[in-house]
Amino acid sequence: MAAKNNEKSAELTTEERIKEAARKVFHRKGFAATRTRDIADEAGINLALLNYYFRSKEKLFEIIMLETLFGFMQSLALIMNDEKSTLQTKVEQIASGYIDFIIENPNVPLFMLSEIRANSGGLMNKLPIKQMVSNSVFLKQHRKAVEEGKIAEPHPLHFLMNLLGLIVFPFIGKPLLQGISGVSDHQFKKLMMQRKKYIPVWINAMMKIR
Repeated sequence: MAAKNNEKSAELTTEERIKEAARKVFHRKGFAATRTRDIADEAGINLALLNYYFRSKEKLFEIIMLETLFGFMQSLALIMNDEKSTLQTKVEQIASGYIDFIIENPNVPLFMLSEIRANSGGLMNKLPIKQMVSNSVFLKQHRKAVEEGKIAEPHPLHFLMNLLGLIVFPFIGKPLLQGISGVSDHQFKKLMMQRKKYIPVWINAMMKIR
């Protein structure tokens, strides 16, 4: 029994080591340029062992991205369900947290797009996105602000589209934006960090939050 427990512990350790190596390589090289051999080398194992744990690069990438997204969704849920913070504060925290998250995990936006394109309900079924938003204090505060005349646009979907669009699109369009402007990766990151301050201001202006 002890031997079996030790084997299970060793397997978990190897699996986590592969995942951590894959995160590093995907982050450094991107999904397309990453080879399974690159991940195996980073993890310090042979390719056969990596293939034993994960059938393909695509499957490993999906697992890592879903785990990463789930962890972020949990932290986002804490912000959206904080009854003590205002709607304005939540907008500021979501913008700041999301930008930091994508800078740290640059593959996430394109992963989400590919998941949605391949299966519109796939990501919704894998992550509790709908439940998190529809039952949130964030949405209740939005409805109350609309009722009190503090927000001019009554539809919450416009609110979410504006907020998420301002955050996510620059990352998705980064190659095009860099090609047009000539800014470096460092300069682009600096611009994104500035958007933490600007996005809440723009949201206020668009939605006429008072």
